[in-house]
Amino acid sequence: MNRRVRLTIWSVVIAAIIGVVGFLFPNSVVGKIVGTINGSYASAALRATVPIGFAALGGIFAEKSGVINIGLEGHLIISAFTGVAVANALAGPAGATQTTLWLGFFAAVIASGLLALLFAVVCIEFKADQIIAGLAVWLIALGLAPFASKILWGGINSPSVGTITNWRIPLLAKIPVIGPVLFNANPTVYMLLIAVPLTWGVLNKTAFGQWVKASGENPMALDTVGINVHRVRYASVLISGLLAGIGGAGLSLGQAGLFNGSGTTMVNGRGWIGITAYLFGNYNPFGAFGASFLFASLDALQLRLQQVGFNVPRELIGIIPYVTVIIVLVFVGHTRTPDAAGEPYESGEE
Repeated sequence: MNRRVRLTIWSVVIAAIIGVVGFLFPNSVVGKIVGTINGSYASAALRATVPIGFAALGGIFAEKSGVINIGLEGHLIISAFTGVAVANALAGPAGATQTTLWLGFFAAVIASGLLALLFAVVCIEFKADQIIAGLAVWLIALGLAPFASKILWGGINSPSVGTITNWRIPLLAKIPVIGPVLFNANPTVYMLLIAVPLTWGVLNKTAFGQWVKASGENPMALDTVGINVHRVRYASVLISGLLAGIGGAGLSLGQAGLFNGSGTTMVNGRGWIGITAYLFGNYNPFGAFGASFLFASLDALQLRLQQVGFNVPRELIGIIPYVTVIIVLVFVGHTRTPDAAGEPYESGEE
C-alpha cells in the first residue's frame, strides 16, 4: 500500500471520527464545526473546486507532454479579467444578460488559450527555460489585469456584471441530499465533472493521449515513429491554457460576478494549488480532482468558520488551506514527473 493510499485512508478515518464526535457532542467546538457542514457547504465546496480543478487538469496535459506550465495562476487571472471585461463591454443599459455573460466566458477561454500559445512558442520554438517563462506569464498577468482594470473602470476592481445562472436538472434535483448539490449547480461545475473523466479517457484511451505521454517520457522514440513532438506539445499546452481559462472564467463569471484585482487578485493562489493538486494526484485526473476538492472544501470551511464567529483570528483561519497544502506535500513525498519534463526537444537530436 503506497503512501498516497495510506494518507487517503487516514484522512477518511479522521474525518469520520470528527463527524461522530460532532454528532454526539453538538455543543462542543467540534460539534459546531461539523454543524456548518451541510448541503449548501457541499455546493460551495464544489463551486470552489472549479478553478483549482481546471488548473490541475490543464497542468496535467502540459506536463505530461514534457512542458512544465507553472503559469497556471496567470492563466486564471487573465481569463477571470477578460470574462468580466467582455461581458461588461457587451452589456446594455440594463446590465449584462446571460448571453453577454456566456460571450464573456468564451472570450476568457480564448484569451487564456492565446496566452498558452505564446508560452508554447517561447518554450518549444525558442527553447526558453520553462520555469522562468511560466513565472513570467504569472507576473505579466498579475500586473496586466489590475492595470487594464484601472484603464477600463478607474480602479483595480470591476463593477458587478452578475453571474451565469445555475442549471437545474428536473427530477434529479429533487433527489435528497445529493440532488441540490449535483443537479442544481453552476454550468462550470458540470463542465468540471465531465472534464475529469474525459481527460482521463483522452490520456489513457486515445492515440493522442499516448503521444502526449510519450512526448513527456521519451520524445525521441515518438519522433522516430513519425509523430511530430512539437505539434503534440503545442496541442497539449494549448489545451492546458483552454482548461485553465474555463477555471478562471468560472471563478469570475460563475461565482463572483466581478473581477477583483487587489493584492494577489481574486485568484489568490488557486493556480499554485492546482499544481499541487495534480502532483498530489500523481498526474491522474481523478486524483487531481480529489485533491482539488479537498483544498476547496478547506477553503469553504474556513469561510464558514469565520461566519459562525469562532474566536480565532481571521487571518489564522484563512491560512488553513495553504497549511494543508504544505502538510500534504510533506506526507505525499516524491511524485514521479515525466522523464523529459522541462527539457526542450530538437527533432533528430542524438
